[in-house]
Amino acid sequence: MTRPMHESTGNAPAADPGLRSDPRVATLAAEGASPRARPGVTLGEAIDAPRSDLVVEEGWRVAYYADRSATGRPLVLVHSINAAPSSFEVKPLFEHYRGRRPVYSLDLPGFGHSERRPQGYTPELFAKVLSDFLERVVEQPADVIALSLGAELIARAIGSSPGSANSLVLIAPTGFSRRVPPAPGMGRIAHRVLTVPVLSQALFDLVASRRSIRYYLGRSFVAEPPQELLDYAYATSHQPGARHAPLVFLSMQLFTPDAIGDLYSRLTDLPVLVIADRDPYIDFDRLDGFVARHPNWSRSRVAPNLGLPHWERLAETAAVLDAFWMEAGD
Repeated sequence: MTRPMHESTGNAPAADPGLRSDPRVATLAAEGASPRARPGVTLGEAIDAPRSDLVVEEGWRVAYYADRSATGRPLVLVHSINAAPSSFEVKPLFEHYRGRRPVYSLDLPGFGHSERRPQGYTPELFAKVLSDFLERVVEQPADVIALSLGAELIARAIGSSPGSANSLVLIAPTGFSRRVPPAPGMGRIAHRVLTVPVLSQALFDLVASRRSIRYYLGRSFVAEPPQELLDYAYATSHQPGARHAPLVFLSMQLFTPDAIGDLYSRLTDLPVLVIADRDPYIDFDRLDGFVARHPNWSRSRVAPNLGLPHWERLAETAAVLDAFWMEAGD
């Protein structure tokens, strides 16, 4: 097993679950919503658990949290991709299951406490990082939970590493909409525009302003978003290099145009549960038909929720998860 290169502990503020691209960014810009990024904003720990680093084959340094105080089948948590994600997106699940089984959560490259390079962010990179993490850190088939676009990334990883996961839960996954992401060529053009010097930082300052964070995160909650989530979203999006990965996300280059055909339909050898009710940024128009054609797939709504049921309906979400894992043989 690869041992941690670095380890630290601390108390977490909280991370943002849901800043995603939206045309109303232009409206906020017109209203002057964006302050300049503030240097030196301290980023605390997303989760109050030991944090370690893994250096993967590509040389990326990836931070992860682990609680190995219990035995049993490991649980691995994968956050989403947006303007300000981190392991705190999955904190309620980490806290609920720690002490009952080994629990892990990693900050994907470009986010949280992981390395934030200026370039290199692709679906293949994220999938390779996840595969390496499952193989080198977890070391046995795990139950995996992934959020939003993280669902496509873990599906790609498991598809290339059969046997690395025992079961898979996708919360509000992307890829089931009838709307198709733009072709890769269009995404590259958009990214070139978004990364024009001066413009790129100004655009990201807008998306990562306190007002914008409250607006976008608020749309993912039925009630009001917790202040700690807003604060951590601001902190993690005001670290050196914070704009690089989100601008690739905003250019739509991290989405797989045919996620159903290229990713999800290949997951036939393990039980898969989708928890999806409503989401302000994506739809699930093709989900029920897909589940009906794939007997190892199932769906639960945990309604009402807007993409983050584990934050607003933790007890119900955990009950659905426990029943799913029991049926899967855990």
